[in-house]
This record gives sequence, C-alpha cells and structure tokens, in this order.
Amino acid sequence: MRTGGLGDAGTPQGRDDVVDVVVLGSGCAGMTAALSAADHGAEVALLEKADVLGGTTALSSGVAWLPANRHQAAYDVEDSRDDALAYLESLSHGFIRPEMAEAFVDTVDEMLDWAEERTPLKMRLVAGYPDYHPEHPGGKPGGGRSTEPELFSFHELGEWADRFLGFRRSMYVGETPVGGGTGFLEPEEEQRRADERLEGLGRGMLGALLKGLLDRRVQVHTGAEATSLLTDNGRVVGVELADGRRVNARRGVVLATGGFEREPDLVRAFLRGPISHSPGAPTNTGDGLRMAMRLGAQLDVMREAWWVPVVTLPGHEGEQYSGHGVQLVQRERTLPRTIMVNAQGRRFTNEAANYNALGAAFHVFHPTRFAYENQPAWAVFDQGFVEAYGGYGVPPGGEMPAWMTRADTVAGLAEAIGVPADELDATVERWNDLCAQGRDVDHGRGESAYDGWCGDRAHYPGAAATLGPLDRGPFYAVPVHSSSLGTKGGPLTTPDCEVVDVDREVIPGLFAVGNVMAAPTGMVYGGAGGTLGPALVFGYRCGLAVAKA
Repeated sequence: MRTGGLGDAGTPQGRDDVVDVVVLGSGCAGMTAALSAADHGAEVALLEKADVLGGTTALSSGVAWLPANRHQAAYDVEDSRDDALAYLESLSHGFIRPEMAEAFVDTVDEMLDWAEERTPLKMRLVAGYPDYHPEHPGGKPGGGRSTEPELFSFHELGEWADRFLGFRRSMYVGETPVGGGTGFLEPEEEQRRADERLEGLGRGMLGALLKGLLDRRVQVHTGAEATSLLTDNGRVVGVELADGRRVNARRGVVLATGGFEREPDLVRAFLRGPISHSPGAPTNTGDGLRMAMRLGAQLDVMREAWWVPVVTLPGHEGEQYSGHGVQLVQRERTLPRTIMVNAQGRRFTNEAANYNALGAAFHVFHPTRFAYENQPAWAVFDQGFVEAYGGYGVPPGGEMPAWMTRADTVAGLAEAIGVPADELDATVERWNDLCAQGRDVDHGRGESAYDGWCGDRAHYPGAAATLGPLDRGPFYAVPVHSSSLGTKGGPLTTPDCEVVDVDREVIPGLFAVGNVMAAPTGMVYGGAGGTLGPALVFGYRCGLAVAKA
C-alpha cells in the first residue's frame, strides 16, 4: 500500500490507493472472500458502505447448509456427492446450472478444512435439523447438512467488537426455539458467556471471520460507499467511492454488496411478487447489481428471493435491525392450534412449510379479481395456543399485547379483521376435523419430516408436533406479510465467481459472491443455512481465484 493510503479504520484517506483486491461488503460472503484472498497471498481492502459491519449475516442464525460435510461422520449421517446433487436437481426446475451445483458440493470439505485450519472460524453440526424438502430424492429427513459456528469471544476484536449490526446473541441454534431449545440459558451460563463476550449465530460467525482478517492485516473500512467500477481497456481495476476517492485493485474487485430488496425500483422491475417489511440490512439497495449492469453483465435468477413471512410489532418502529420491529413468523405458524387464512377466510397453504417455499403461496395471482389471492393474510390462533406456547415475544400463559386483534368467537374475529364470518367459521371447523383425524388432507401439513421441526418438540417427529385444534376462546389474529431475507438474482458468474457479460465472456477483474451474484442454487433453498452455505463456499473459491488473477 502506498503512503497516504487507506489507514487503519474508517474511510479511505488517500485519493490514489492501491491494493491487490478490493472487496465491497462485509457479510459472510465478503469477509470469506477477503480472508481467502489474503490467506492466498493478496493484499486486500474490505470496504463496507454502512457505519457498522455484517450486513444481513449479522442478523441471521449463522447456519450454513453444507451437504456431504466432514462433520457428518461423528453423527453417523450418511450423505454423498450423488445424494446432494440429486437433491438439488430434484428441486431445481431448471434454475441451477450443473457446474455451479457441482462446484458447491465438491468444495464443501475443502472450504471447511481451510476455515478450521487457517482461520478462527470453527463450524459444527446442528444435529437433527432436516432438509427443507427431505422427502425429495437425496433429501435428509434426519438432518446432517446444516452447520453453525462455534461461539466466539468478541474480546478478541478489540476496538472492532462494537462495530457490528444487530445485538449480542450468545446461543447456539440448538438452544433457541427454532432448534428445539427454550431460548433461555441458566443464569450462571448466561453470565459466563456475557463476561467472556461469547457470541453465536450470525455475529459469532462474522466475529471469527473478522479476527482472521485483522490477523492478516486486511484493511477493513466502514462508511466507505462504492458507487462505480474503474476500468482500463475492459478490465476492472478499482472502485470510485461516493466522496470521489478511488481505490485501485491490481488483481480484481469482488462485489459482495448483498441483494436489492431495499430498492423499490429494482424490486418492481425484477421480483415475481411484492415484498414488504424486509428484516434484512437497510444497505441492501442493489449497489453491486447496478455496477455490474453498467459493464454489461449477464443477469440470472432475477425474479427469485429468499422469501419469508413476517409480522410487524407496533411500538418497535425503527428497531427491526435489533430484532424487535419485524419478526420472522416461523415457530408461531408451525405450532399446533394456529392456522393462516386469506381475505376470504380460507386456509391456502401448509403453514408449517419452510419459509422460502411459502413465497409461492403468497404470490398466487387470481386472473379474474386481478389480485394476489393470498394477500392480505392473517395468522389465527386460540387461547390454548397462548397458554401452551405463547409466541410473538410473549411467554407461555402470558398476556397477548393489545395491538393484536381478538374476539370471544371465531365469527367475532372474522368481523374484526374484515373476512367473511361464515367462511372463517367453516375453515376453523374443517381444521378441527382434520386435527381430530390426525392428518391434513387439504394441504399436507405434518406429512414432511421438516414440518414439525419448529413445532411442539414434545411430539416430534410426527404430525402432532404441528396439528392442533382451535377450540378455546378468545381467538386472535395477526397480519402476516410476504417479505424476503434477501434477493437471489444478480450477475451471472463462473464457478470461480468471475462475472460474465451478455456474450458469456468473463469481465476481467470483476467477481461477485453472496446475494449480489446469481444464486448458485437457483430458486432452491435446500435447508437451514441455504444462503450462508453457498456464501462460505463461493466466498472461499472467489478469494482463491482473485488472489491468482
């Protein structure tokens, strides 16, 4: 780095800075790419647009879906390359390029070996977590493909410890309700982890990656917004920042800027259906996508996103990035004694299906009414649900907040939320009959090994983990919104993350990873961690490739 360059923190200081590799974005994909490049001999600068690090990864569970991984042996999980590829192909609907699927599966153990031998990041299996479509060919009903980071001490990060998006979560996934735990630790253990500043989940993963970057003297900068790519004779040679400063790259620039779900114009132009109330990072406005488009990049998978249903919690406006204002609806729609209905008062899907698959249910379009059939939607539950499970931030047996709609009867609830009372009455009666039979023949809820995973674990596996009647008033309703954890579309790349143009020729010096690239798994969300698994693998591959560029 020449004198007067980027400095130790904050934004770049010089006007003509030079490194080997510039990485834009500090989520899992960007940090992994930067760390891989640095470990393979490159001088790297990582630039983050926001004033804090981490992007949507910092708000995530930190779970990474890694098929045929070496941690499976300790749990007697049988998996293979053929199983993994067959599973992805069975779900692909033509959206997965075989070379990307093969590169992903074939690099899993290589990436894990590198991470665990050369970096502070250590991964472990989330025991038992089933694939999202485990009954498909090659699927794993008993789990084995979802991994998570070991707890990491933020004491090791010095001045960087408090510079992450989100808030401290000192748990493993298995200790949370999503993983079968209570969400609470014994007071002594909670205090120990607090004293040692141990974190798990997404921030735990990022903390370990950042420590690796700092150990290799990678220059990490926040508040450094890149606006355009610099080129020389068709090759990408650096970036220009919003303040006019330039950072030149001898070997290449890596786009790791996240998706475009926060940019209404891009959402309207590309996504197959509407989204609202995004729970992800506010910086995901399509910066990297626009930069690549200006250079003629070929795009792919643009209509798809990592779909998820959410609820908004009044009184917490502006707090969604700390985990309060926008809440993913996962356990609350899976547990017994709750259903989802549309504006006609009818059930429209398997409520316990994985959240990404539910995106299709929310995007059903009625050709006559010319409207989305299942928006708006409500989660409906009864007092038995409240007493047994709580939910929406309320412990079992607690008092549901005043903002929720409630009524003593189903008909009264229907009137309060504006759906036909006779239809909602009939829907609840039908649901109760199905629960009595022990089988949801209408939508198949409870038939998949995945369905009950986030439900009543006292009855898992089995349909009783998710089937249960609504028969005790008062009854409650909460609006459910179609949202997205991030978008999947972006510039098309090679398996080494090189961006290609509309003629399928590599744009020299330009790479993309994470949600800014065209998703390597297409429209497929294979299992828990389906975003971060490819982010780790292709981040590693990208760093290796750009270091050699």
